[in-house]
Amino acid sequence: MTPRRTRGTTVRHWPVMAGALAVTGALLLTGCGDQTDDAGKGGKGKVSSDAPLFDKLPDDIKEAGVIKVGSDIAYAPVEFYDENDKIAGIDPDIAKALEKQLGVPLKFEEGTFDGLVTGMNSGRYDIVMSAMTDTKNRQEGLDDNGEKVGAGADFVDYFRAGSSILVKKGNPHNIRGLEDLCGKTVALQRGTANQQLAEEQSKKCDKPIEILDFEKDPEALLQVKQGRAVADINDYPVAAYNAKTSGGGKDFEVVGDQIDAAPYGIAIAKNNTELRDAILAAVNAIIENGEYQKILEKWEVTHGAVDKATINGGR
Repeated sequence: MTPRRTRGTTVRHWPVMAGALAVTGALLLTGCGDQTDDAGKGGKGKVSSDAPLFDKLPDDIKEAGVIKVGSDIAYAPVEFYDENDKIAGIDPDIAKALEKQLGVPLKFEEGTFDGLVTGMNSGRYDIVMSAMTDTKNRQEGLDDNGEKVGAGADFVDYFRAGSSILVKKGNPHNIRGLEDLCGKTVALQRGTANQQLAEEQSKKCDKPIEILDFEKDPEALLQVKQGRAVADINDYPVAAYNAKTSGGGKDFEVVGDQIDAAPYGIAIAKNNTELRDAILAAVNAIIENGEYQKILEKWEVTHGAVDKATINGGR
């Protein structure tokens, strides 16, 4: 099955995350962690560093002095713009920890989710961090029908999450699971595993699901809030965050259990094995030194923790 924003087959009950969701439509380019002016611009010239894993980086990354990160920054609490229009969330915090190991900044750049891997393979980004589920199809560059659509990617798996169903507060349509969506209208983000999940369920229905797909997840949420859709299928941490924060907790609620828990992966081009292995080593380093656990505790998502980062573990 294609990754969800995936974005959730064991059942997990996670605590919800506190904080305010503030998403801006501006295409803000910003870096994570402490950056000098030259580093923030990806300055030319050989960069040196005594960071423990700097020597593992490819020469072109050392010379650029930056790792460009493609991300759809509208998916709180994984990545989003905070009230000061700064990039915040689980992925940016993990990126800051990786910087300490690699010795170069990770600079997040806004992109449309379903175009991130293509952008990376065309050289626009070096890696993708965007709550992207690792699946065999994405590894091989296949669409949901098994047709070749691109070069694919390797994934460094660093977290696990499942899909959840988010409905209007009070659950007016009495939705309890996927089967209750038959014959109803569902909103979701385009190009995600959540879309594939809805399409697969629709095939099992006597009356199909009407699927409204959008470029950004907040657009899908708005359909549910305004009553044009009965539910949004979303990654569990994102669904729980919105249930907690939107309208002071009065807009939405999560129903049912998590569906199809699967790994989130950091995507790297298949021909860039040196960078892939450096990222893998850096993720395992922050797992071992405890920074990873502290980040997940901060965002109240410890149930998604992995004991060790792996490559291409998606199915």
